[in-house]
Order: sequence, then C-alpha cells, then structure tokens
Amino acid sequence: MTPFLARLAPLALAVASLAHAQTATYPALPSETPAEFVPVTSSFNYIKRTVMVPMRDGTKLNTIIIVPRNARGAPMLLTRTPYDASGMTSHNESSDMMSILQGYDNAADVIVEGGYIRVVQDVRGKYGSEGDYVMNRPLAGSALNPTPVDHSTDTWDTIEWLTKNVPESNGKVGIIGISYDGFLPLMALVNPHPALKVSVPMNPMVDGWMGDDWFHHGAFRQINMSYMLEQVVTRKNDAKWFTSTYDDFDTYLRAGSAAELARQRGVTQSGFWKKLSAHPTYDAFWREQAMDKILARQPVTVPTMLVHSLWDAEDIYGAIAVYKAIKPNDKANDKVFLVMGPWSHGGAIGDGSKLGEIRFNSDTALHFRQEILRPFLDRYLKDAAPAADIAPVSAFETGTNKWRSLAAWPSGCTSGCAIRPVPLRLVAGEKLILGGAGDQGYDEYISDPAKPVPYRARPLNYGYDETKGQTWPRWLTDDQREASGRTDVLTFTSEVLTAPLKISGEPIANLVASTSGTDSDWVVKVIDLYPDQVASQPAMGGYQLMISADIFRGRYREGYETAKPVRADKALPYKFALPTANHVFLPGHRIMVQVQSSWFPLYDRNPQTFVPSIFDAKPGDYRKATQRIYHTSYVELPVVEAAK
Repeated sequence: MTPFLARLAPLALAVASLAHAQTATYPALPSETPAEFVPVTSSFNYIKRTVMVPMRDGTKLNTIIIVPRNARGAPMLLTRTPYDASGMTSHNESSDMMSILQGYDNAADVIVEGGYIRVVQDVRGKYGSEGDYVMNRPLAGSALNPTPVDHSTDTWDTIEWLTKNVPESNGKVGIIGISYDGFLPLMALVNPHPALKVSVPMNPMVDGWMGDDWFHHGAFRQINMSYMLEQVVTRKNDAKWFTSTYDDFDTYLRAGSAAELARQRGVTQSGFWKKLSAHPTYDAFWREQAMDKILARQPVTVPTMLVHSLWDAEDIYGAIAVYKAIKPNDKANDKVFLVMGPWSHGGAIGDGSKLGEIRFNSDTALHFRQEILRPFLDRYLKDAAPAADIAPVSAFETGTNKWRSLAAWPSGCTSGCAIRPVPLRLVAGEKLILGGAGDQGYDEYISDPAKPVPYRARPLNYGYDETKGQTWPRWLTDDQREASGRTDVLTFTSEVLTAPLKISGEPIANLVASTSGTDSDWVVKVIDLYPDQVASQPAMGGYQLMISADIFRGRYREGYETAKPVRADKALPYKFALPTANHVFLPGHRIMVQVQSSWFPLYDRNPQTFVPSIFDAKPGDYRKATQRIYHTSYVELPVVEAAK
C-alpha cells in the first residue's frame, strides 16, 4: 500500500461505518395518511361528481356536476367558465348544496329551490381542463381561428355528453353565466344543441372594442391590464398583478403609456395583449368577434333572456347590443327577452336593495331571481311546467324605483306613450335648456395630460374586496361633485324641474368642439343632480348621480376603422351614443352634463398630439391643449311623452 492510500484508510473505514449506520433497520412506524381518503358524504343533500368530458378533437374539459340527492328527471343548468369550476362550486365547505354555491357565478336560490342539477365546466386551457386558452376564442374556421373547435362546438359536445351520462336528468339543459361566463351562453346559440332549451347571458362580453372590456369608442380601458395578465399568462391565474403605490393613479401616471406599464409588469408576455395592442382600431379582428354581429346572422331558435345592469362598470354595452341585433329575428316575439336592473356588474345574483349610496326601496335582485328568472327557467326546462307570464322586457325604472313590464325596448311605458328625441342644449352661462336652439360662443378649458381627471375620488384602489376599501363594482354611482369642481371639467346645469322627466334608451352626445392639439378625448356625462337637502337620506343632498356616461377618442371622428389627426383649432362635430338609461328625473332635481377630456386611469391618456398608435406614445407627445365646447352642442335625450 502506498503512503497516500495508507492515509486514506481511516477515512474509508469511517465512511463505511456511517453507511452501515444509515442502512440499519428499525421497527416500522407506519404513515398515518391513508393511501386514498374516501370522504363520507352520506349526510350531504347533494352528490358531487368531477369528470373529464371529451370534446370532438380529443381535448377533455374539467366538469363539476352537482346533483340534488334523490333527484329524478331534473333539468340541468350549465355554466362554462375560465374562472375555476372547482372554486365556483366550493364557495363553502358544507353538506348543504346552497351553501357551496353561494357566491360567484351562481344564482344559488334559483338553482337549489328549483331542484336543478348544477353543472360548471372549465373552458379549454383553464384550470382543470386540457387544451389551449384563447381569450374569447373566435368561431372555428374563421380567419381568427383555423381550428375546428370553439366555444360553440365545446358547448354542443358538453351537452351531448351530459344528456347521455347524467341519469338523474330529464335531458334538458339551460346555460347561464355572467360576464365572460355570459359571453359563453351567446356562443352556445351558434348552431345550438337540440337539448339546449334556454340561454341566459348576464352582463355578457360582446364587443370588446366598441363598448365592453377593452375599449370604449376607441379609448383603451387600461384599468383591465391586471386582468390581461392574471387571466392569460398562466393556466390557474397564478401570476398576480402587484401594487407599487397605494393610489393606482400614481402607478399609471408614472408609467407614462399603457404599453410602458405593460412592459414593466410583464403583460407583454400575454398573447392577448400582443393581439390587442396590434389592433388599436376597429378592424376585422374586432368586428369578426363581435357577438351581436355574429348572432344577427343566426336564426333565433332558443329562448334567450339577456340581463343588463344599468350601472355595469365592465360590460355595459353588450346585452343591449345583442338585443338590438337579434330581436328583429324573433318573428313571433316569444324567444328574446330583456331584463334591465339597477345593478353593478353581476349584481343580479347579490343584494339588489342598494348600490353605493343609491337605495331602491326593495331587493331588486331578489325580485328578478324569484319573479322573472326562476319562472323563465322552469317554463322551458321542467317537464309539464306551467306557462310563465314573463314580459318581453322587464325594465327597472330608476328615480321612481319601479319595475315596468314592456312589450319592447326602448319603450317608455306599456301603452299610451312615445319616445321623442329632445335636445338638451349646452348654452352660455354653463346652463342646460331642454329643446329650443343653441346660441353663439363657447366655453373652454385646459386639458393637461400631466394632470388628468381621475375617474373617481382619489386615492384610487381598484379591486373587488370591500374589506380593503375596494369598491370598483359600484364606482358608476359615485358622487360626481369632485369632478364638477375642477377647472378642466365643464359643468352645465338645468333649472330645477317642476315635473318628472323620463328618458328610456340611449342618450346621444352631439358635441361641437375644438382642440388646439391634433387628437383629443371627449367624456360626456348625463347626471341627476339631487336637491340641496334630502330629508330621508341627508347624505344625498346635492348628490350628482351619473345616469349615462362614456368616452370618445377624437381620432375616430370620421370612422372607427381608421385613426386620423384632428384638425387643430377647428370646431368639429362629434357624435356618439351613451349607455342605455331608464330613468326619471324627479321634480326638485336638476339635470347636469359634464364634459372633460380624460377619465384616468380607467382609460389611457390621450397625448393630444396625434401618433399612429397611442400605445406607442412617447413622453414628449403628451401636451396641454385648449379645449372648446361650442354652444351648438347638445345631448339628445330619449324623452318619454304621452302619445299624441
């Protein structure tokens, strides 16, 4: 043995001893965890099954089926979702079916009291489902989707499987959902399965450019960038948007442009962001996905109830657009129904007695679910169900706080009235006059992109958790007094009303305006100004309640398909529709109109210097501009009058 090996011998002996110690045997101490845990659910009033339902291309979709115990011949109510089917059917750990469903996106009282089998399915590419996720996956076979599958085919395949594999059912299926989950019942109407007996799209995503989630009249809704990140970049929404300031206003302003904030937060890795930012105009990418345009070409064969919220902060455009598109195809006036309630986005399944500071004298959402939705579902889904007396249009009238049963929309009353467009004119002295002619002159303000108008009082804390001070869903009912006191917001006010004034339909903004820049945004708000004192609710004294409001990006004045510079210092007409209203301005109230050029950070700032794409605007492009609103401007109100 060499001297070197001799020195290693003690080390080798030590290693061998350690190895022997490590392999020494000892008495077994078995694991206390069973190889498989079998839950004991015999006391539950429901049976829950989780299955992977195969689609025609072999992709399997995670599907949760909840059957009321002892159910026989029960109809099925389906929701397809990108928001986690397991979570939506496990809101609480409970043996009670209503308890596990109590929360988003379940009308739990209707489902359980009606004896429905509840089915919730993850769409392809999300959570427990296989496949690839594409935001609002376009129709199969189109230029936007060369594959043979879409949400229409996936719904068809799902219903086909359900009718053959849920023995407790009567073979009839309804589809219902809110927001993205509301877009999916619309897709189900494209070549619908014969067993699909009813569709209930609630606050549906319909046209992302024209007036729903992504743009309004060309202005980008950058507040939704957090959704674009969390919803798209991972299957289970594991990536989270982070805060770097308490006030969201500061976060967005410091970033500069929306594209720069997207780069800072990793949103640019989202395939959807890449598509959206490449299509800032209303081109074929958006037009071919718009569900109102798609469904206008389809026959109406499935009874459909469209549900619209009058203060929907996310999808205020969609339900009304679809109604206008498909109602003409409802020749017998027995397939297309519309409900309008005083709710926020998805508010119809919650407490509808108030929204923010606005009270409605009753639980309007409960009325909808029990007196409208449930009889409607029962009529079409239950065997031998009695015919339900559901009006073609059920519209809540804000101001008077009354439900109206109507034959069509827009319609001011059951009979004996008509809707007449009446100009509400913005005249000298920051006054409003109803009817008559405009006058000469203008009012002006300075719009400074460095100091944009906040969309609500700061600090801004976007989100849905009220325990954290997040009240985003109800911001449309915020008091507008803060804006009316700014020098970059023009405020026009009527005289005190001596008689009620009802509007039903879409107000139309008709601005005659100029800017010293070469691009501009125009925000128009129609507001109910409360009396100085309200004895029954003192906090409502002088309250400025938005009834209808929207934004228009000036570069699209000549058409949404092509962006063009605005001619500087030239008075030009701008005409655009505001969201639907069904409101009575009461005696003692006044009407107010506010006009401004930013609504931040809800919408990205217009640099007020024309650039081909505002996503690519540089710091030097953002410049102050002098804005003028001429006294020939008006808002066309759809005023309800007695028929002559």
